[in-house]
Amino acid sequence: MNNQETLLNTLIDTENVLNGYTHEEIGDDHLYTGIDTPMKANAFDMSDEEKKENIAQLFAQIMDVMGLDLNDDSLKGTPKRVAKMYIDEIFSGLNPANKPKVALFENKYRYNQMLVEKDITFYSNCEHHFVPIIGKAHVAYISSGKVIGLSKLNRIVQYYAKRPQVQERLTNQIAVDLQTILNTDDVAVIIDAKHLCVSSRGVKDDTSATVTSFYGGSFNTPHKIAELQNYLKQ
Repeated sequence: MNNQETLLNTLIDTENVLNGYTHEEIGDDHLYTGIDTPMKANAFDMSDEEKKENIAQLFAQIMDVMGLDLNDDSLKGTPKRVAKMYIDEIFSGLNPANKPKVALFENKYRYNQMLVEKDITFYSNCEHHFVPIIGKAHVAYISSGKVIGLSKLNRIVQYYAKRPQVQERLTNQIAVDLQTILNTDDVAVIIDAKHLCVSSRGVKDDTSATVTSFYGGSFNTPHKIAELQNYLKQ
């Protein structure tokens, strides 16, 4: 039995029970199993180039099974393009080596109110169907004595978005990482996103959106939440 057959059989064997339900019964329901992205212990044993080579071969098999002609000039390069896109672009946030390097600076202006970076556009992918999640993130923090470059807030959002995601996890990952970097609990993250697994397939609801939030430290009060919401409306 080859490795692919072993993996498939393992997935089938473990499909039976999840809180008393099979994955078939759960269907499109939203699962969120923890703050950490589920990764294998040996996730980085292969180099990026080796991963791209393997993905290209496997994606070519998928295209072949669907009946596509891989000898066609328009399609023959698709497996390699998809592999490069997966590793170098839309799933690059899986590799810790791609995490943005962040420098902190003294809060010389003594600015002690909330700083809000709003409308950060991001593109992620739903881990259940591997189709896009498109949205905007709003990030806020109150300095504990250090400040971060504004562009780094955007880059941290993009880093965690560039992996197969669940919106609840994405929200918490951004917030907890910023709390660690800034050495403060006073961090808030709000994400408003459209899921193509909802709008383009399944229930096919093109008008709904999903909003998730994280309010840490002093943000977790009605007064600060109202203040932040007021900033976001401006």
